[in-house]
Amino acid sequence: MKIVDVNQIREIDKFTIEHEPVSSIDLMERAATSCVNWITEQFGTKTKFTVFCGLGNNGGDGLAIARILSERNFKVNVFIIRYSETPSEDFKVNLERLSALKTISIQEINAISDLHLKHFHEEGQTEVIIDSILGSGLNKPADGLIAEAISFINQQPSPVISIDIPSGLYCDQLNAATDPIVKATFTLSFQFPKLSFMFPETAGYIGEFTILDIGLHQDYIDHTQTKNYFITKNVVRVFLKTRSKIAHKGIFGHALLVAGMYGKMGAAVLSAKACVRTGVGLLTTHIPKIGYDILQTSLPEAMVEVDSEANFITDNIRIEKYNAIGVGPGIGTEKQTQNVVKLLIQNTTVPIVFDADAINSISENKTWLSFIPANSVFTPHPKEFERLIGKTENSMERLKIQREFSIKYAVYVILKGAHTAISCPNGDVHFNSTGNPGMATGGSGDVLTGIITSLMAQGYTSQQSCILGVYLHGLAGDFAAHEKSEESMIASDIIEHLSVAFNFIKE
Repeated sequence: MKIVDVNQIREIDKFTIEHEPVSSIDLMERAATSCVNWITEQFGTKTKFTVFCGLGNNGGDGLAIARILSERNFKVNVFIIRYSETPSEDFKVNLERLSALKTISIQEINAISDLHLKHFHEEGQTEVIIDSILGSGLNKPADGLIAEAISFINQQPSPVISIDIPSGLYCDQLNAATDPIVKATFTLSFQFPKLSFMFPETAGYIGEFTILDIGLHQDYIDHTQTKNYFITKNVVRVFLKTRSKIAHKGIFGHALLVAGMYGKMGAAVLSAKACVRTGVGLLTTHIPKIGYDILQTSLPEAMVEVDSEANFITDNIRIEKYNAIGVGPGIGTEKQTQNVVKLLIQNTTVPIVFDADAINSISENKTWLSFIPANSVFTPHPKEFERLIGKTENSMERLKIQREFSIKYAVYVILKGAHTAISCPNGDVHFNSTGNPGMATGGSGDVLTGIITSLMAQGYTSQQSCILGVYLHGLAGDFAAHEKSEESMIASDIIEHLSVAFNFIKE
């Protein structure tokens, strides 16, 4: 799914109106109906709604939503934040339609003192606020009456549903920390997610966001250029390979995982288990001697090649027979181990998946970057990324630098987080839609390394391996959290739910 900027959204709206054809007011009605359908699925008939409307088309959406809710027998009150004397034409049409019902309280707010919410506290009713003050076109901080209304909404105990984007939030850039922004419980975004939704700085404003298809012109969307994408089930299902009846293990590749040291053999076990669970035909693990019994006992499906050193990895590894190589989980940063990473970079003819201490070793030896095999994959968490590339002021700056790094070195970078960002050598960035806070646990990254290494060994391209691997990893985590809870799930639970995740994608 594409993530487009606010100007492109306007162009897509305009093209849809001109070529479907559909009037702008009818397109607004379509969007409002989609919102109400979602709202009524979430909230029962005893819910009471108070809609805060601005004077632009986002306010017009709110008026249409209020009218449709009332027509469906919900109690609705409307506050119009009168910050201007020039409402949009579609706002005026929807205000006339709403006023004609004569069943809804409509109050114009010229000063914050005009707001009275006594009606919020009626026994036996759930109160919900709908925010449709400002839309996605905002390019300066909200101020004056709008800022006061936003502050007022944020002081209320009720759940808040923001229409298209929380009022006060920018679409394509990050706000200053002091900007007034509605803190939504839910955000209903039309047709596309917004780029600003992808960053941790905005999570407290967006809440849980849902993308509503409002029927914008698909051909025009398909031809709209962007460098940002949102990974969905439909995206990964297209290139998920099906297995032939006559397939054998040789078809599904031979992967090598270089992992583990004394005290960190769990990382090797987790990455190896994830690798075989993701479908690789053969797996060899290169580990220090100390881990031999551990790995052979915990994962008999994997072959084990032991290093000459007992506690960490030192040997030059023969790599000719492998289709994909993953290095880093739990290997430490001993000088001899760093030299192994260097030799892998110099000698391999296939892309490498670099994780954890392999990334830390490269961070200490940045001249190696020029020799990284093309289409290799880096899987850092934010601190590892910072050590590799340097500090940044915010997530928008970090995204820019991440993108530039991928282009410069022809590599993929999987920057792990709530919406894990995958930057590609062509400058595209794909943000993940799966995963949950329960995955913020030791070993989760080792699992991801095993998954991606497995997919690359099976013949998926580096880009497909990154996108499918990250989506699978998060999806398995979502299934694990549903069963175990976010609080009690561990990295092994992600591996155990990979089969459920595969089946879900195939549905």
